[in-house]
Amino acid sequence: MGFLELFILAVGLSMDAFAVSVCKGLAMKKASRRAQLCCGAWFGGFQALMPLIGYFLGTLFLDAISAIDHWIAFGLLVLIGVNMLREAMGSEEGEAADADLSVKTMFILAVATSIDALAVGISLAMAGVGSIWLAVLLIGVTTFVLSAIGVRVGNVFGSRYEKKAETVGGVILILLGVKILLEHLGVI
Repeated sequence: MGFLELFILAVGLSMDAFAVSVCKGLAMKKASRRAQLCCGAWFGGFQALMPLIGYFLGTLFLDAISAIDHWIAFGLLVLIGVNMLREAMGSEEGEAADADLSVKTMFILAVATSIDALAVGISLAMAGVGSIWLAVLLIGVTTFVLSAIGVRVGNVFGSRYEKKAETVGGVILILLGVKILLEHLGVI
Protein backbone atom coordinates (compact mmCIF):
# COMPACT_ATOMS: atom_id res chain seq x y z
CA MET A 1 0.00 0.00 0.00
CA GLY A 2 1.53 3.25 -1.16
CA PHE A 3 1.64 6.69 0.44
CA LEU A 4 -1.32 8.03 -1.56
CA GLU A 5 -3.48 5.04 -0.64
CA LEU A 6 -2.53 5.41 3.02
CA PHE A 7 -3.34 9.13 2.91
CA ILE A 8 -6.77 8.46 1.39
CA LEU A 9 -7.34 5.84 4.09
CA ALA A 10 -6.27 8.37 6.76
CA VAL A 11 -8.67 11.01 5.44
CA GLY A 12 -11.50 8.50 5.33
CA LEU A 13 -10.85 7.34 8.88
CA SER A 14 -10.67 10.92 10.14
CA MET A 15 -14.09 11.97 8.82
CA ASP A 16 -15.99 10.75 11.90
CA ALA A 17 -13.56 12.61 14.17
CA PHE A 18 -13.86 15.71 11.98
CA ALA A 19 -17.67 15.62 12.24
CA VAL A 20 -17.52 15.25 16.03
CA SER A 21 -14.97 18.09 16.24
CA VAL A 22 -17.29 20.34 14.26
CA CYS A 23 -20.01 19.47 16.79
CA LYS A 24 -17.66 20.37 19.64
CA GLY A 25 -16.91 23.70 17.98
CA LEU A 26 -20.63 24.33 17.53
CA ALA A 27 -21.14 24.15 21.28
CA MET A 28 -18.27 26.52 22.17
CA LYS A 29 -18.70 30.20 22.86
CA LYS A 30 -15.11 30.73 21.65
CA ALA A 31 -12.86 28.04 20.19
CA SER A 32 -9.50 28.42 21.87
CA ARG A 33 -6.26 26.92 20.59
CA ARG A 34 -6.37 24.70 23.67
CA ALA A 35 -9.77 23.30 22.61
CA GLN A 36 -8.53 22.73 19.07
CA LEU A 37 -5.39 20.99 20.32
CA CYS A 38 -7.39 18.97 22.84
CA CYS A 39 -9.76 17.58 20.20
CA GLY A 40 -6.91 17.05 17.76
CA ALA A 41 -4.82 15.20 20.32
CA TRP A 42 -7.65 12.95 21.55
CA PHE A 43 -8.97 12.05 18.12
CA GLY A 44 -5.59 11.91 16.38
CA GLY A 45 -4.10 9.88 19.22
CA PHE A 46 -6.87 7.30 19.23
CA GLN A 47 -7.05 7.13 15.43
CA ALA A 48 -3.32 6.29 15.50
CA LEU A 49 -3.49 3.94 18.48
CA MET A 50 -6.40 1.80 17.33
CA PRO A 51 -4.94 0.61 14.00
CA LEU A 52 -1.67 -0.10 15.78
CA ILE A 53 -3.49 -2.27 18.31
CA GLY A 54 -5.47 -3.90 15.52
CA TYR A 55 -2.33 -4.56 13.53
CA PHE A 56 -0.60 -6.30 16.41
CA LEU A 57 -3.65 -8.31 17.36
CA GLY A 58 -3.93 -9.38 13.75
CA THR A 59 -6.77 -11.70 13.01
CA LEU A 60 -7.27 -12.86 16.60
CA PHE A 61 -10.40 -10.78 17.17
CA LEU A 62 -11.46 -10.07 13.59
CA ASP A 63 -14.84 -11.82 13.83
CA ALA A 64 -15.72 -10.39 17.25
CA ILE A 65 -14.80 -6.81 16.33
CA SER A 66 -16.55 -6.77 12.97
CA ALA A 67 -19.67 -8.24 14.52
CA ILE A 68 -20.14 -5.53 17.17
CA ASP A 69 -18.10 -2.44 16.24
CA HIS A 70 -21.06 -0.71 14.61
CA TRP A 71 -23.28 -1.29 17.66
CA ILE A 72 -20.68 0.17 20.01
CA ALA A 73 -20.09 3.23 17.82
CA PHE A 74 -23.85 3.68 17.36
CA GLY A 75 -24.55 3.49 21.10
CA LEU A 76 -21.77 5.87 22.12
CA LEU A 77 -22.52 8.48 19.46
CA VAL A 78 -26.27 8.43 20.14
CA LEU A 79 -25.62 8.71 23.88
CA ILE A 80 -23.40 11.77 23.40
CA GLY A 81 -25.78 13.27 20.81
CA VAL A 82 -28.80 12.89 23.09
CA ASN A 83 -26.80 14.47 25.91
CA MET A 84 -25.96 17.43 23.66
CA LEU A 85 -29.63 17.81 22.73
CA ARG A 86 -30.61 17.68 26.41
CA GLU A 87 -28.06 20.38 27.23
CA ALA A 88 -29.22 22.54 24.31
CA MET A 89 -32.84 22.32 25.41
CA GLY A 90 -31.89 23.09 29.01
CA SER A 91 -29.60 26.06 28.42
CA GLU A 92 -31.12 29.51 28.72
CA GLU A 93 -31.54 31.74 25.68
CA GLY A 94 -28.41 33.72 24.90
CA GLU A 95 -26.20 31.48 27.00
CA ALA A 96 -23.95 29.31 24.89
CA ALA A 97 -23.17 26.01 26.52
CA ASP A 98 -19.44 25.38 26.47
CA ALA A 99 -18.34 22.09 24.91
CA ASP A 100 -17.44 19.42 27.42
CA LEU A 101 -13.75 18.59 26.97
CA SER A 102 -13.51 16.45 30.10
CA VAL A 103 -11.40 13.30 30.01
CA LYS A 104 -14.51 11.11 30.32
CA THR A 105 -16.35 12.75 27.40
CA MET A 106 -13.33 12.98 25.14
CA PHE A 107 -12.37 9.36 25.87
CA ILE A 108 -15.85 8.13 24.93
CA LEU A 109 -15.90 10.21 21.74
CA ALA A 110 -12.36 9.19 20.78
CA VAL A 111 -13.20 5.51 21.22
CA ALA A 112 -16.51 5.88 19.35
CA THR A 113 -14.86 7.56 16.36
CA SER A 114 -11.89 5.17 16.20
CA ILE A 115 -13.48 1.73 16.47
CA ASP A 116 -13.40 1.37 12.68
CA ALA A 117 -9.68 2.18 12.81
CA LEU A 118 -9.15 -0.93 14.95
CA ALA A 119 -10.69 -3.05 12.22
CA VAL A 120 -8.56 -1.21 9.64
CA GLY A 121 -5.46 -2.13 11.65
CA ILE A 122 -6.47 -5.78 11.50
CA SER A 123 -7.01 -5.41 7.75
CA LEU A 124 -3.58 -3.83 7.36
CA ALA A 125 -2.03 -6.82 9.13
CA MET A 126 -3.89 -9.21 6.84
CA ALA A 127 -2.89 -7.21 3.75
CA GLY A 128 0.75 -7.26 4.83
CA VAL A 129 1.26 -3.50 4.79
CA GLY A 130 4.95 -2.62 4.54
CA SER A 131 5.22 -0.15 7.41
CA ILE A 132 2.55 0.04 10.08
CA TRP A 133 4.45 2.97 11.58
CA LEU A 134 4.00 5.11 8.47
CA ALA A 135 0.30 4.20 8.36
CA VAL A 136 -0.18 5.01 12.06
CA LEU A 137 1.71 8.31 11.79
CA LEU A 138 -0.23 9.39 8.71
CA ILE A 139 -3.61 8.43 10.22
CA GLY A 140 -2.81 10.19 13.50
CA VAL A 141 -1.47 13.41 11.98
CA THR A 142 -4.27 13.66 9.41
CA THR A 143 -6.93 13.16 12.08
CA PHE A 144 -5.21 15.64 14.42
CA VAL A 145 -5.15 18.36 11.77
CA LEU A 146 -8.71 17.78 10.52
CA SER A 147 -10.10 17.60 14.07
CA ALA A 148 -8.42 20.86 15.07
CA ILE A 149 -9.78 22.51 11.93
CA GLY A 150 -13.20 20.99 12.63
CA VAL A 151 -13.42 22.69 16.03
CA ARG A 152 -12.73 26.05 14.41
CA VAL A 153 -15.17 25.47 11.54
CA GLY A 154 -17.90 24.46 13.98
CA ASN A 155 -17.20 27.44 16.19
CA VAL A 156 -17.46 29.97 13.39
CA PHE A 157 -20.89 28.60 12.56
CA GLY A 158 -21.89 28.10 16.21
CA SER A 159 -20.99 31.59 17.39
CA ARG A 160 -23.75 32.97 15.17
CA TYR A 161 -26.48 30.51 16.11
CA GLU A 162 -25.55 29.36 19.65
CA LYS A 163 -28.43 27.22 21.01
CA LYS A 164 -29.62 26.01 17.60
CA ALA A 165 -26.05 25.07 16.71
CA GLU A 166 -25.71 22.78 19.71
CA THR A 167 -28.99 21.14 18.77
CA VAL A 168 -27.69 20.59 15.24
CA GLY A 169 -24.48 19.15 16.72
CA GLY A 170 -26.46 16.63 18.78
CA VAL A 171 -28.53 15.65 15.76
CA ILE A 172 -25.37 15.21 13.66
CA LEU A 173 -23.87 12.86 16.25
CA ILE A 174 -27.07 10.80 16.39
CA LEU A 175 -27.26 10.65 12.58
CA LEU A 176 -23.58 9.68 12.41
CA GLY A 177 -24.28 6.80 14.81
CA VAL A 178 -27.31 5.71 12.76
CA LYS A 179 -25.26 5.94 9.53
CA ILE A 180 -22.54 3.71 10.98
CA LEU A 181 -25.13 1.17 12.11
CA LEU A 182 -27.01 1.15 8.79
CA GLU A 183 -23.78 0.80 6.78
CA HIS A 184 -22.70 -2.23 8.79
CA LEU A 185 -26.17 -3.79 8.55
CA GLY A 186 -26.02 -3.37 4.77
CA VAL A 187 -29.02 -1.04 4.56
CA ILE A 188 -27.02 1.77 2.92
